[in-house]
Amino acid sequence: MDDTVSADAATHVLGIDSGGSGVRVGVAPADIPGGSAAKPLTWSSATPAGVGDRGIDAAALLARVLPAARELLRQAGARRLGAVCVGAAGMATLGDDLRARLPDALADAFGVRRLALAADAVTAYAGALGQRPGAVVAAGTGLIALGAVPEDRTARRGGTDGAYGTEGAGAGAGGGVAAGGGAGIGWAADRTTDGLTAARTTGGQTTGDRTPDRLTTDRLPGGRTTDRPTTDRLPGGRTTDRPTTDRLTGGWRRADGWGHLLGDCGGGAWIGRAGLEAAMRAHDGRGGGSKPLLARLEAVFGPAAELPGKLYPRPDRPAVLASFAPEVGRCAAEDPVAERILRDAARHIAEAAEAVCPRLESSVVALTGGLFRMGAPLLTPVREELAARLPGTRVTEAAGDPLDGALCVAAALATDELRLPRDPGLLTVV
Repeated sequence: MDDTVSADAATHVLGIDSGGSGVRVGVAPADIPGGSAAKPLTWSSATPAGVGDRGIDAAALLARVLPAARELLRQAGARRLGAVCVGAAGMATLGDDLRARLPDALADAFGVRRLALAADAVTAYAGALGQRPGAVVAAGTGLIALGAVPEDRTARRGGTDGAYGTEGAGAGAGGGVAAGGGAGIGWAADRTTDGLTAARTTGGQTTGDRTPDRLTTDRLPGGRTTDRPTTDRLPGGRTTDRPTTDRLTGGWRRADGWGHLLGDCGGGAWIGRAGLEAAMRAHDGRGGGSKPLLARLEAVFGPAAELPGKLYPRPDRPAVLASFAPEVGRCAAEDPVAERILRDAARHIAEAAEAVCPRLESSVVALTGGLFRMGAPLLTPVREELAARLPGTRVTEAAGDPLDGALCVAAALATDELRLPRDPGLLTVV
């Protein structure tokens, strides 16, 4: 079959979202100018995809989603399917069977040969921000932050190491060009505010003299200048150095999402565990305890001394811990311990966003996931921390969810407008 899909023929796109809370399928018109999708018809199942020896079981997933997709396409009156995007939790580590079987299966079923396979964090990003540069913090039971630079851009960097791309490297996954000599277009700057001077040279390479990071140049009377550390003041009187400007190649940057034992700091399980610890401290008579949280523990789980026996045998311990996070939120207005827990969570959330967000005037930070439904007790300190760490960066709620993101990626792919970076573990196109 010809794999070229004309704009006229590609009337609809298919998105599939497979996560821990179930599987969803959506069909929507391909919005050609915006590279996005609108007015989806959807199907959902609360049963998550099965996992076998090869990871996510492609055959079992297809047995469920293909009939649903056919019915949605019939309802939509779709003449031809332009592209498909499958977003799945665990795509990087558990997606071997999906990568092996989905391309042929979807081509046989629908005649479509444009397929994107994405981690659920990528579809969450696309659902929240589309293809704009910025960062998305997805917080539910766990927490992960993902940032992207979809096109070649020059951006403020958040640190002296771990930036998007490395000086001297070639083009990034999203088409970016590293400062220092990759192929493509060079860049030039002459700034007194960042201590960096770069000159354009032959072939797009650059040469430059650079003052040390974390220095900002102030212009003094008489034309004299002085370098000073750039320091941002955070809530509570804390301070942090704000580094200089550097080149970001196109690509993804991830922070956290390492699970409740190694990270997910500020997520639902993290908040719930901190709240339960404070309750147990109150039960023991130790410092740092919270009687209001102890009362909520006993109302939800029963006697405090019996909680370990109920919690530790559970295979879904992170979800059980996260179920207590709303109780921390309910107590925060009257309980300083609960309020402090949420402020600590907000700091972790903002740190993750700061680590991945490209420093561009157009960058946006979007907050998505069920944890943020807690409302003001968490959102207020989160916004305060983000304003201090990322001054001038707009913070917004997510425009859509991961299924919307899968449809967005599929619509962009159908019209050759996909600008989100390819990455072997996050987003592949086959």
